[in-house]
Amino acid sequence: MIEEEKRTKAWIGDAVLALFAREWILKQSDISVKQRAEVFIQMTSNQFLSSLGEPTAMEAEIGVVYEDQGLQAAFEFIEGKFLPLFIKRRTKSKQPGSYRTRK
Repeated sequence: MIEEEKRTKAWIGDAVLALFAREWILKQSDISVKQRAEVFIQMTSNQFLSSLGEPTAMEAEIGVVYEDQGLQAAFEFIEGKFLPLFIKRRTKSKQPGSYRTRK
């Protein structure tokens, strides 16, 4: 993928990740209203994404899945690839919230 195309896919992927993160956070009853913004930042940050690979490439992967298969498939991709590591890291650091999967 050429750099410009990767950035375009990442721009879309970033938006899909943000929507997933917000929906997921709202479903976590043990994340207080005050904590939501911080959890959102942590879940969508380049620091977190870099634990999976180069952040722009990670967002581009989400963008490709979204464009090829739709929003639900992109959410399932995030839930399978990103969410388990996020939950593990958050649980390990004893941050607020139990961070269950959203099913």
